[in-house]
Amino acid sequence: MRIENHPILEFRKGKKVTFTFNGAAVEGNEGEPVAAALHAAGVRVLSHSRNYRRPRGFWCAIGNCSSCNMRVNGVPNVRTCVEPLLEGMIVETQQGRGEIGGAAGG
Repeated sequence: MRIENHPILEFRKGKKVTFTFNGAAVEGNEGEPVAAALHAAGVRVLSHSRNYRRPRGFWCAIGNCSSCNMRVNGVPNVRTCVEPLLEGMIVETQQGRGEIGGAAGG
């Protein structure tokens, strides 16, 4: 699920790194957006809408919406579509608005 060749854009692949998503080991390319690495690994649901709990996926890919908000290394509300992937990151889905300190908000 990655674009390998494009007639206009050039994609530079970073080295393969391992990170965790909800406790499971996942591989991605260093420097690519966290959401892109998750999408390439088959993860389609990144969050749920606050009011109706409908699934949200990789949407705008430029950091303008909140569909990809996740907890990264304990920090809530990280827009994973613009957050570069690094070795050993801990990525978790969050419920509601998220709170600092590990508790899920609502």
